[in-house]
Order: sequence, then C-alpha cells, then structure tokens
Amino acid sequence: MNSAATTGRGKWMALTAALLGWLFDGFEMGLFPVVARPALTELLAASTAKDLDQAISFWNALVTSGFLIGAATGGVVFGWLGDRIGRVRAMALSILTYAICSGLGGFARAPWEMVVIRFVAALGMGGEWALGVALVMEVWEGRSRALLAGMIGAAANVGYMLVACLSLSLGSIRGWLADLGLPPNWVEWRLLMLCGALPALLTFFIRIFVPESASWQREQQRGATSSWASRDLLMVLIGVGICAVLLVIWIRVEALLIRLIATLFSLFLVGLCYLFPIIGYLRRSGEASEGRRKILGRMLLGALISGIPLLATWGAVQWAPTWAHRLGQDAVQAGEATSDQVRFWKDYTQLGSAFGAVVGSLGGALLAGWIGRRIAYVLLCLLSLGSVLLFYRGNSTVDGFFLATVFLAGACSAAFYGWLPLYLPELFPTRVRATGQGFGFNFGRILAAVGVLQVPVLMGDPPDYASACSSLALIYLLGVAVIWLAPETKGKPLPE
Repeated sequence: MNSAATTGRGKWMALTAALLGWLFDGFEMGLFPVVARPALTELLAASTAKDLDQAISFWNALVTSGFLIGAATGGVVFGWLGDRIGRVRAMALSILTYAICSGLGGFARAPWEMVVIRFVAALGMGGEWALGVALVMEVWEGRSRALLAGMIGAAANVGYMLVACLSLSLGSIRGWLADLGLPPNWVEWRLLMLCGALPALLTFFIRIFVPESASWQREQQRGATSSWASRDLLMVLIGVGICAVLLVIWIRVEALLIRLIATLFSLFLVGLCYLFPIIGYLRRSGEASEGRRKILGRMLLGALISGIPLLATWGAVQWAPTWAHRLGQDAVQAGEATSDQVRFWKDYTQLGSAFGAVVGSLGGALLAGWIGRRIAYVLLCLLSLGSVLLFYRGNSTVDGFFLATVFLAGACSAAFYGWLPLYLPELFPTRVRATGQGFGFNFGRILAAVGVLQVPVLMGDPPDYASACSSLALIYLLGVAVIWLAPETKGKPLPE
C-alpha cells in the first residue's frame, strides 16, 4: 500500500507531532511536582488539619495517585480508540483532552478539585503516550527503533525542563506581574497551571499535516478493526469507579489495614475491568486460544516491568522538588537562608532532574539497542537504585552536590522511559499494539499509584522525605528478577 505515511515527509510529520505530544506530556507530568507545595498550602488554608506538612504530603500523594490512575485509564481508552479509528484522530483527541483539562487546575479552590482535574487531564496524557509510540514505530516501519525510542523519552523530559524554566521565568518577573494587579497566588502557581492549556494548539497541526499509519490502514482494510466494540468500554468505566472509591477510602478512612485490603482488592478488580476490551476483541476476531493467552500474558508482563520504574519514579524521584521546597523552608526557619535565596530551590531541582532525564532517556534506549533489552533493564535497575539512595541519603541542603546528585538520579531513573517505548511495541502485533502497550505502560501507573499512596505512611510525622523515598526505591531489586520472565527482542522485526 502506497500511503503518505511511508513518504519521507509523512514520516517526519508523524515524528514531529509525536515528539511535541510527548514534550507536552512531560510538561503535564512536571507541572504538579513544581507547584504542589505552594498550591496545597493555599488550598489547605481553611483545613482543620493540625499538621500542615502531613496534610500536604497526604494530598500530594492523592493528587499524584489520581493522576496516575487517570493516565492508566486513558491509556486503555485511547489505546482502544487508536486501534479502532486510527492513531492520528485518537491522538488529536487525547491531546485536546489533557490540554483543556490541565488548564482548569489554575482555578482549583479545594484539594479534592485538584484531584479530579488532574485525573481527567491524565486521561488524555496517558492515551497520547501509547498512540504516539504506535504511530512512530509503524510509520518508520521498525527502523532506527532504539534512536526513536530514546527521542520519545527525551522529548517528555524536555517538557519537565520547560516547566522548571517557565516557573523560574514567572518567578523572576513576579514583581512586574504584581504591579499589573495579579494576586500573589496566581504568580506563585495558578498562572503556571493555566499554561497547561497550550498543547491544544497542537491538535490542529496533527489533524492537518500528520498521515495515518499504513500498518493500521491495512488492518482496517482487511476488517480487523471492526471487532472492537464500544460496549466493552463500560467495564473500563466500572474500573474508573472502583479507583474513585479507592481514593475516597484513602481520604475518609484512617485505618491502615482497611486501606491496604481495599487497595489490593481494587487492584485485582481494576485489572479485570481494563483487560475486558482486549479480551472481547480477541474473542470476536477469532484469535486462537493460544494467541489470546500470549497477548494477555504479555500485557500483564508489560504492566509489571513498567510498574516497577514508574513506582520508583513517582514514589521517590518526583518528590525531589517538594523535598527541596521543604529544605528551603527549614533553612529559612533556622536562619540559615532568606526567602529570596530559597525561592527557586524547587525549580532548580526540577531542572537538574529533567536535564539528567533527557540524557538518560536517550542513553537507556541506545544501551538496550546495543547490549539487549533484558540485560539493559537489569543495569538500569541497579544504577537507578544506587543514584536515588545517593541523592536522598547524601544531602541535607540544596547546594552543588544536591544538584549534581539529582541530575544523576534523574538520568538513571528516566532511562527506562527510553527503554520502554523501544521494548513494549515489540511485544504486540499491529492490530492490538496501541491497546497492548497502552495497557502495559499505563496499568503500570496503577501499580505506581498504589505505591505512591504509601508514601505519606512511610514518611511518618513529621514527614521524612529521605527515608520514605529511599525505602520505595528498593522496588528496583524486584525488577532485576522480573525482567528474565520477558522475551528478548533485540534484532527481531516488529510483529505484524
């Protein structure tokens, strides 16, 4: 089939759109870690909580977990949509969703509103990852996979850097903005949240210039896409409802045992709900039972090997800007620094981590392309564990060593986000690629969300960021063992 997608122009348009999409994905993910503490401090002003630090840690974990659950849901829903109506149309819808909803965060008035807004915004963000990876790997017909995967991971982390740079820029002109009559809370964080609506403009570029995947078009012509059924998504909605109930339990119920039982039970039910659309499709399409077991097994395996680095990232590395902000407040209270001196500590932390992540994402993909997928995953687990422990156990204030170690932790931990877009597409055939890798990567976020909910418990009172984040980083040791259950795909073509 001679499609525009196979031409040089079509390939570059698809890659450009996907890279911009991933850049703004990173922007969306990096927004809240930078604004979390000032935003929650304001939103909790009317709270009756006795310990503000503990309340901030609790709500930060809930917002983050809601975001991760939304991303997991979006990966399933928009992955389904991408396999049903095409990669390009579904990707445009996903970007429009997260752009509009993310900007609403600037108008939040209560912590629970921020949980809801970040959840809905994450629906689109989670979908864009799966769709963009599938589109690029198919349009480029499996060539230069390691380099493309590295670019995918790097683009997302450039978005993290963009958040930090924008926050620094707004902070440097805060006096001028105040002279214009902008309230202090808008200068501090609300204006930055509003900037999350900017990616909406990207949807017009995608719809006009980006061609559809020729591989998907071939599947559509032979009727493979007709076996997807909209009614299957009702089970996904039930899964979302279960996740919402879980978050309410964590908000309303203080008994830790009840929380943990509800979490484990919910995780099992949500997994069944999110798998239901692919199970229904495989049955209706006439897939042999052996093929169904293989695809479903790889989806679950993909979720596990994605969930381990995602849990460590969101449970440990993503708390670095919040920790830096706390260290700054402690330094001011101890008379060791002034408010002006510590104002940008969280932004410099985000910038250092994101810059390291850009380097690491490229390096992780290229390493996997050179020595193989499994051994690269093992090395990345060990390097990430060592770098996170060094960062949290080797620092007590923000200085040159702090920034150097957060760069190292960002580089090692984010290398997986070059490795994953290289490996996950290699597990699934074209007809289920967007849904399969969307479930694998994004259901890993459900596992991460469950882990993030434990962070305030591990922190204790007063919150001990270093101990909690160091403890969660030990999850990397599980990755060293689990990866040997996965197939080695180095040197093999993308399955059709």
